[in-house]
Amino acid sequence: MLDRFDNRKFQFHFWYVIVALILLLLIQDWWQANRTTEIIPYNRFVEYLEDGRVARVVVGRDYITGYFREPQDGKIRFMTPRVDPDVARELQRYDVEYIGQPDTSWIRQLLSWVVWIVLFFVIWAFFFRRFVERQGMGGLMQIGRSKAKVYMEKNTGVTFADVAGVEEAKQELQELVEFLKNPKDYGRLGARIPKGVLLVGPPGTGKTLLAKAVAGEAGVPFFSITGSEFVELFVGVGAARVRDLFEQARKHAPCIIFIDELDALGRARTAFPAMGGHDEREQTLNQLLAEMDGFDPSEGIVVLAATNRPEILDPALLRAGRFDRQVLVDRPDKRGREAILRVHVKRIRLAPDVDLEKIAAMTTGFSGADLANLVNEAALLATRRRAEAVSMEDFTRAFERIVAGLEKKNRVLNPREREIVAYHEMGHALVALALPGVEPVHKVSIVPRGIGALGYTIQRPTEDRYLMTREELLNKITVVLGGRAAEKLVFDHLSTGAADDLVKATDIARAMVTRYGMDEKLGSIAYDAERNLFLQPQPGARPIEKSYSEETAREIDLAIRRIVDRCFERALAILERNRSQLERGAKRLLEVETLEEEELKALARELAAEHSALDAAS
Repeated sequence: MLDRFDNRKFQFHFWYVIVALILLLLIQDWWQANRTTEIIPYNRFVEYLEDGRVARVVVGRDYITGYFREPQDGKIRFMTPRVDPDVARELQRYDVEYIGQPDTSWIRQLLSWVVWIVLFFVIWAFFFRRFVERQGMGGLMQIGRSKAKVYMEKNTGVTFADVAGVEEAKQELQELVEFLKNPKDYGRLGARIPKGVLLVGPPGTGKTLLAKAVAGEAGVPFFSITGSEFVELFVGVGAARVRDLFEQARKHAPCIIFIDELDALGRARTAFPAMGGHDEREQTLNQLLAEMDGFDPSEGIVVLAATNRPEILDPALLRAGRFDRQVLVDRPDKRGREAILRVHVKRIRLAPDVDLEKIAAMTTGFSGADLANLVNEAALLATRRRAEAVSMEDFTRAFERIVAGLEKKNRVLNPREREIVAYHEMGHALVALALPGVEPVHKVSIVPRGIGALGYTIQRPTEDRYLMTREELLNKITVVLGGRAAEKLVFDHLSTGAADDLVKATDIARAMVTRYGMDEKLGSIAYDAERNLFLQPQPGARPIEKSYSEETAREIDLAIRRIVDRCFERALAILERNRSQLERGAKRLLEVETLEEEELKALARELAAEHSALDAAS
């Protein structure tokens, strides 16, 4: 109500200014005319003509205006109504004073002014509205209005049946659905529904889709707005939009308010606004906090919000009474990925050989959006080759394109580089095949992909893993360094092709030493803070201050080097023991450019047989 009053008051003031300007122009014109112009009878005008006092005359339809040669009583202009010349001559014969009466009215005079002023204002208002709409301000009188879009049940078109892979989150939100369907009966035992529910999870896991599904299941209006839409050019606009949004929600209760990307609005406030603060955003956040405190949950209003950066939210948002409940919408496990794939493949035609369980197994770490993209890429690949249905090969090629990048068939390597890349990739594959508990190798190729990959080795996990032992991490580092070890063994030199491998190996070794306490000398102490679960470190972010001495930092560096060096020596020993398989596999790779899973399984059986023979001999 206060917001509407402020807008109406602003509108009244705006029209007062316009009317005042028009009156000022009229008064100024009238005063200027009276100060310099003499209104005279027509017969005096004739006398002035006969005496030669008139310098210039303008004859109009109703008036004759002109200028004197010399000022008469301080006046430089004159004006007289126009009279018929025949009537004027007859009246002059009898020495009668006469004046003219123009055939006009004050209404016509007024309209001659008002029409031009109104036309000017209409043109100005049109161009100003186009400007503010292009700037995203929603019109001069709509600056404080909320941009939230109201979705009814028929418009969302999403229910819990359309959301897969997040069963725990759906169970948490089912309680909200029951409350929204019957808010009065739900609180009969004195319990109250949470005022706000915060959906937390990595990008692409279905937080927005889940919020729409809650509205679709409950059949209530769905107000959707992103956090960045609250903050605009003018200070105070964001707070006004928050008030307007909650006012609209109260009119349509029971309903759902969904704020996407809450971190754009709810970033933690700073003690020193001059050091990176934002007054407009903080005013908007304060208004949101006040509104969430001010409404009664029994009204049937539920606030849902989504973010992938919960660590930067203001603590006042997360306290009890505001966002009471936090629901984790994490990346799906294997069973969840299979359920998500079943939802997305409904709109495409599948070939009989497609096994969704295998696709779910090889897409570890994929979010719901990633799986939707995988299905779409596979459908596009099948369409390009004009197939009748999407086959398993299309899904495999789509997976490789997403993980490794687009094939660069026009990137031609010279024979020496192709040989180095072949031995490098076979080094990865052989070490992976020789070590126990390592993810099986799915494909090895020397076809360049992506920005800088001259070849690739794809390992496909058989199950989701949440814990890894020290031995498994060491095996992983050994596999990563297998390519570099193969180059050292065969060519007795090192190339730049292992740069990314060194980064991965060093990161794993550093985590083992500083986070997992897996170095015997340094002991079970965490020297590095836990990294964010949802985001990678941001470019330009301030580094975390070290909480240990320079001597300890030196010991950490030495421990990381020891781990990497030992794993490299281990990979080198494995390849020396299987030199013949390395040579044979590299030559085969140079011939066909890609080794599929069946050939790699045969090579693995050959390695196992040789190891069994060596063990028996020893």
